[in-house]
Amino acid sequence: MNNFEFCNPVKVVFGKETISRLPFLIPEGSRVLMLYGGGSIKKNGIYEQVTAALKAYTLLEFSGIEANPHYETCMQAVELVKKEKVDFLLAVGGGSVIDATKFIASAVYFEGDPWDILAKGAPIKKVMPLGAVLTLAATGSEMNERAVISRVSLQKKLNFSSPLVFPRFAVMDPEVTYSLPAHQVANGVVDSFIHVIEQYLTYPVNAQVQDLFAESLMKVIVSEGLKVLDNPRDYDIRANLMWAATNALNGWIGQGVPQDWSSHRIGYALTAQFGLDHAETLVVILPGVMRYLQKEKQEKILRMGAVVFGITEGSVQERLEKSIEATEGFFRNMGLKTRLSEYGIKESDLDKLVEPITQMGWKLGEHANIDARVAREILSLRL
Repeated sequence: MNNFEFCNPVKVVFGKETISRLPFLIPEGSRVLMLYGGGSIKKNGIYEQVTAALKAYTLLEFSGIEANPHYETCMQAVELVKKEKVDFLLAVGGGSVIDATKFIASAVYFEGDPWDILAKGAPIKKVMPLGAVLTLAATGSEMNERAVISRVSLQKKLNFSSPLVFPRFAVMDPEVTYSLPAHQVANGVVDSFIHVIEQYLTYPVNAQVQDLFAESLMKVIVSEGLKVLDNPRDYDIRANLMWAATNALNGWIGQGVPQDWSSHRIGYALTAQFGLDHAETLVVILPGVMRYLQKEKQEKILRMGAVVFGITEGSVQERLEKSIEATEGFFRNMGLKTRLSEYGIKESDLDKLVEPITQMGWKLGEHANIDARVAREILSLRL
């Protein structure tokens, strides 16, 4: 196991009717800006629960945060924060709203061009306090220090991280996810599954706690994910998926182990250039990464195949192939497309898709051996 230092300061408030706990989590007298997306929270009762809980506070609102949050929209919120002298940010939504809120919290005090936080990794010295009311189990952003933002004008999607943007708290009521559209639920399931994969499917370093924890998360996500679409109002299924998604990316399973994240980075361009949902990009790319790098990842692919999908028969090569097919089969069973051609993306599009890798100087994967050329070869397997 590799050396590591770890701290996660997020207070989790989990369970039914926990939105009512907000007054005990936000400092009294705060001027609160509630940030949310397209307005679905006004149709499913979440908006009413939040506003009722915060009736003693000065509560302002900012809506319209996109599914892949736009830099341009975030900067509008920054101006509102400054104008209204807001002193606490409350993200009410899924990972996109929380990611946007983290960036807004950072940009308010940033000296210089806030785009440098994303494009140049400029250090963040001060942020606004923020909390989250989670409405979609997927990204784990409610309990981590990272975020991803898209700049539409440049067709770029980039990430940043800072320990300063950990939310102060995350309110997680599985019941608020009952009314989500099936496609969003499926996206969340596969997104959380691939978050585990990115930290697990590398090479062994005898990190038994992390490996077994990761495998248990994958087993829960697969088993409950296949049930949730037919049982959308089953509290136990929703609760297990919500907690699994949080644990998939709150740092615990990634300590002391090599990590990949190439599927995520390669996928940024699919969102920026073609508008695919984040999860849609991942399920297209990951099977290609697994197949192209199967020798490097052999031990972990075989172990995952056996533990998660019950694949124990056949030669090494047969089990590798069956494990890759089972992974892609899970994504398709969740209702997602897994081929670039299914989105109208052609061979002639691949050069532009890998341009950001060259521009940013990325060397991806646990061995830093995936450059633009290799990424293009991986994408060519997914046409």
